[in-house]
Amino acid sequence: MSSNACTIWTPRVLSILRIVSGYLLLLHGTAKLFGVPHVGMFDGLQLASLMGVAGIIELVCGALLLIGLFTRPAAFLASGFTAAAYFIGHVAAKGALFLPVLNGGDAAILYCFAYLYIFFAGPGPWSVDSARNKA
Repeated sequence: MSSNACTIWTPRVLSILRIVSGYLLLLHGTAKLFGVPHVGMFDGLQLASLMGVAGIIELVCGALLLIGLFTRPAAFLASGFTAAAYFIGHVAAKGALFLPVLNGGDAAILYCFAYLYIFFAGPGPWSVDSARNKA
């Protein structure tokens, strides 16, 4: 692929990264709050619990990132949230701070840095934010 083709596709792929990572975060929230998709460990989840609050953050930030609305604040919050998820849900529970392959925190770390990148890079062209800025 030529350098020019990469340059043309870079902002579009940023949008795709934002859309896919937002959708995945949204799914975590809907699983916790609405039981869709059903995950047995979330049955009977209390909204005022740590997992309930996590579900609210995942639902709101995931939806905002999916459509690209208020992208930078949503990405910043999602990045911090997934960093906290790594330390609270993986390191505190299983240890191995520098070995996420042992504590199951690989995805949380990747999400954290993907959202951090989106915070700095912006929403990409396929977003509500971009459409609002053009109007």
